[in-house]
Amino acid sequence: MRSLVALAIVGLSTTLSAQTNFDTVQVRTQQLAPGLHVLFGAGGNIGVSSGPDGTFIVDDQFAPLTPKIVAAIRTLTDKPVKFVINTHLHGDHTGGNENFGNAGAVIVAQDNVRKRMSTGQFVAAMNQRQPAAPHAALPVITFTDGVTFHVNGDSIAITHVSPAHTDGDAIVYFMKANVVHMGDAFNNTGLPFIDLSSGGSVNGVITAADMVYAMTTAQTQIVPGHGRVTDRNRLKAWRDAVYAVRGRVQAEVRAGKTVEQVLAMKVSSEYATEWPGGHDRFVRAVFEELTKK
Repeated sequence: MRSLVALAIVGLSTTLSAQTNFDTVQVRTQQLAPGLHVLFGAGGNIGVSSGPDGTFIVDDQFAPLTPKIVAAIRTLTDKPVKFVINTHLHGDHTGGNENFGNAGAVIVAQDNVRKRMSTGQFVAAMNQRQPAAPHAALPVITFTDGVTFHVNGDSIAITHVSPAHTDGDAIVYFMKANVVHMGDAFNNTGLPFIDLSSGGSVNGVITAADMVYAMTTAQTQIVPGHGRVTDRNRLKAWRDAVYAVRGRVQAEVRAGKTVEQVLAMKVSSEYATEWPGGHDRFVRAVFEELTKK
């Protein structure tokens, strides 16, 4: 357990620090549709599909929170967790994998998630080394482009998107319920964290937002990796902010500015009220991506 907690502590949540007291975290539940809920705790938002075929969850936050997460799920269903879908590798979304895997759940993720979790990683933006995950925490089923589950009366389409937050991002679409879980390809609390060390790209974040906007309607509920559940209009506004800031950084790169000069210009400041988190980190990542040889 200690190694998994270490993985969690260096997890890349934009909303949680390593000093969090997990004992005080409360897991809240919000219903999105009959048999479909989202859990909020510490770390990435968790999607929960419950019904006669068993319990299907999207992401599982940090290892120390597993008992609270299980308790919250028990208020919805008495069936155990059968499948865990990881939207990407970061510890604030996969930290509970070992616990759920040891309890019998089948962990599913995109190919690159297992590859990266199987070996030690270095996340340059956080200056952190991330150890290889325990065997029980690794996805046992992986996919390249996508896979569809037919459970609890719904078809759940899981699609790999172009490198965005990382190179293993997956979008989970509950088709009948008309709900999309985007993982950290959409962060409703701030500008995106582009984890370049894990293959992320700002262009892929924009592409993912465009894809989800095109496949949804005004009635679709969108679950971000962090922040409140929202709709495609807010996703579009966030995407446009990302696009605009990328363009401003690109213009300053072409003008020969250094990254420190661009940061001093506060090119993202007009979006600080709506999406307050991660501005300097985002600008640094965009600058690095645009200037790498």
